[in-house]
Amino acid sequence: MIRVRKLPDIKILDEKDKRLRLISKEVTFPLSKEDKKNIQDMCDYLEMSQVEETQEFYDLRAGMGLAYIQIGIPKRIFVVVDEVEEGKFDRYVIINPKIKSSSEEMIYVGEGEGCLSVNRDVEGIVPRHARMTIEAYDENGKKFDIRVREDLAVAFQHEMDHLDGILFTDKIDPKNPFKNKEFMREL
Repeated sequence: MIRVRKLPDIKILDEKDKRLRLISKEVTFPLSKEDKKNIQDMCDYLEMSQVEETQEFYDLRAGMGLAYIQIGIPKRIFVVVDEVEEGKFDRYVIINPKIKSSSEEMIYVGEGEGCLSVNRDVEGIVPRHARMTIEAYDENGKKFDIRVREDLAVAFQHEMDHLDGILFTDKIDPKNPFKNKEFMREL
């Protein structure tokens, strides 16, 4: 018998929810116990969504990132959980991020970006920077810089957009969903 962990009790907002369009507010430290628990729950949820057994058991869509606004709280916090090898994950907790630099090279996700708040298939490409450096804070209020590239760069940009009330669907040209594809590299 497969032993499945209990799914964290978080409610992810659907794209129709107007709160997703709010611009999130800067976070002050120290974080509350509730904020720390939410961050842990969001990371656990994302990890479980990427593991086949828990994904099937709870009927989850795989997700790599979640912004705080997606659980209805307009604070500048997001998490990214990246499976680096089977069953082993890197967790990134990013608070009050600011972009320090980004590459000129643009990329896009070949099979299309997805979002846990967008419960439908969306055709088209979302232009993203291939590499970027971000300045942010961890849960303890310690400032750090992080350089991300490829898939992680896409995930970070996607979640940072959420902090400004932007969904990935906003970045797809409705008249020409594959516009400028030839000037970008496919992931």
